[in-house]
Amino acid sequence: MREVSVIIPTYNCGRYLACAIESVNRQKVDAEIILVDDASVDHTKEEVERLKRIVTCPINYIRNTKNLGVSLSRNKGLELAKGKYIAWLDADDWWMEEKLIKQLNKLKQTDGMFCYTGRELCDEKGKQIGKIISVPERVTWKCLLYTNVIPCSSVLMKTEIAKEFPMEHDEVHEDYLTWLRILRKYDCAYGINEPLLKSRLTRNGKSRNKKKTVRMTYGVYRYLGLNRVSSLKYTISHLGCSLLRYW
Repeated sequence: MREVSVIIPTYNCGRYLACAIESVNRQKVDAEIILVDDASVDHTKEEVERLKRIVTCPINYIRNTKNLGVSLSRNKGLELAKGKYIAWLDADDWWMEEKLIKQLNKLKQTDGMFCYTGRELCDEKGKQIGKIISVPERVTWKCLLYTNVIPCSSVLMKTEIAKEFPMEHDEVHEDYLTWLRILRKYDCAYGINEPLLKSRLTRNGKSRNKKKTVRMTYGVYRYLGLNRVSSLKYTISHLGCSLLRYW
């Protein structure tokens, strides 16, 4: 059994894959990559074959015959995972080389279910824009209801937790919904307040359309079973916190 299975869903992100995969290859842990190609129409397959020849980290490449969306793609990768832990990484993001070892140490010290980190924002070409997003060292369900402080590409979690709470509902923020579902059952998650994740701001990212992201956030609370008044309250809080965070 490997230490960490890194699941990378990708759709037409062939131009970014080298950065993401090489950052996994630099990690100081026993890791495997499970790359789920969601029926890309670019050069993703050829780029993966090229990268397989130059990195030492094993890459398990699977391709969906039709576009299934990010949640189902992640879940397909999860079914193939052989690691004790699952790390999520979007194809257009990448990590600092000490990320996974620091998170493993944090989880072992705290006996936590999952761990997240801070991040640094970069433009579409991967150039730093001078913005670092900090994270709290601990978050509970009640705290997370007010705003999502957990970047998906920063998360490392125990495999049994990932399998207990597979991602769903791409029409909302599927990762935020998953964190809330986990923390409603378990005590808390632990953060490392360092920008160990480099997050690329692409033109097609979900969060770039502010009206859409407000609707998606509201939808998260409704899927959790909250009433309309509570869902609206938390959506307003989430919007306010997001504006402050990115100001």
